[in-house]
Amino acid sequence: MSEIVLKDVTKTYDKRNTVIQNLDLRIEDGSFTVLVGPSGCGKSTILRMIAGLEPLTAGEMLIDGKVVNEVKPGDRDIAMVFQNYALYPTMTVKGNIEFGLINNKIPKKEREHRITEICETVGLAEYLDRKPAQLSGGQRQRVALARAMVKNPKVFLMDEPLSNLDAKLRGQMRSELIDLHRKLSATFVYVTHDQTEAMSMATNVVLLDRGVIQQADTPFEVYQKPANVFTAQFIGSPTMNLFCRKEVAPYLTAQLPEKVHKIGFRPSRALPVADGEQPQNSLTVSGKVLTRELMGSEIIYRLLSPFGIITFKTFNEEELAPDSSVTLSIDRHSMHLFDSDGQRVEE
Repeated sequence: MSEIVLKDVTKTYDKRNTVIQNLDLRIEDGSFTVLVGPSGCGKSTILRMIAGLEPLTAGEMLIDGKVVNEVKPGDRDIAMVFQNYALYPTMTVKGNIEFGLINNKIPKKEREHRITEICETVGLAEYLDRKPAQLSGGQRQRVALARAMVKNPKVFLMDEPLSNLDAKLRGQMRSELIDLHRKLSATFVYVTHDQTEAMSMATNVVLLDRGVIQQADTPFEVYQKPANVFTAQFIGSPTMNLFCRKEVAPYLTAQLPEKVHKIGFRPSRALPVADGEQPQNSLTVSGKVLTRELMGSEIIYRLLSPFGIITFKTFNEEELAPDSSVTLSIDRHSMHLFDSDGQRVEE
């Protein structure tokens, strides 16, 4: 078991700067939980508190049902992978991986067995005698992972470990981390500001803003049923279209609950229809194409409508020319509804 529970946790710096306040969070045993949010939202602070690198100002933290507030980082059975890899430049790959085992007085035979096994898993077997400067960014990242894995920890903590890699390598490493999680069946807690990483890798997503959890759920639920306006606009690329009800009312043929204040819809749900067509139970509006971005299999457009700019996508279809007129329709079932407080309206 490696469940992590934070109970009513507060973290304050200098008695004035409160980063986390009264936070309750349960990280499930064996999950790949991603903490995501904008810069300064508190995600790295939470990770460092779990690691024991930051003390709690108030509240309790439990790992395996035991309170660990006063437990030293080295005694928490946790391994952490940092953004900058934190490798020793004068040591070989093997030396970097072995260093922690030597400090923990693991016998040499056991050390050799673990290193061989782990390096085969992460594809480092042929690089054991090289130093970090002789490795690519992806290889250095694998060394950092191997150094964490060789300890056989209950929990892996990762603080934006892919941010220094190029786009192609990030995609490759995401796949490798997903596969690694499946093999190890350990608890992964991963911090990122990149929603693509969060949505593609996580079994559970925790979205934060200013130290407050906005939504904690599976990636599917966070995308399909955003709990509030912040979640709706943070998750999804391009971002969700969002308009006040009174602005779009003249173009609605759908019935909405009285408490609905804002209406949102994903760019992929705004579908071109024939001019003059007004589907029932929908929002239908015409406008002029401002810009288009060819993204390979999809094209992203910005449309100037009577109530604001709408972003929409088409897939493998004929390109629409800038300044051309287009009519879009959004089905009622594709709309996300929010009240005046920005909270999701459930029907």
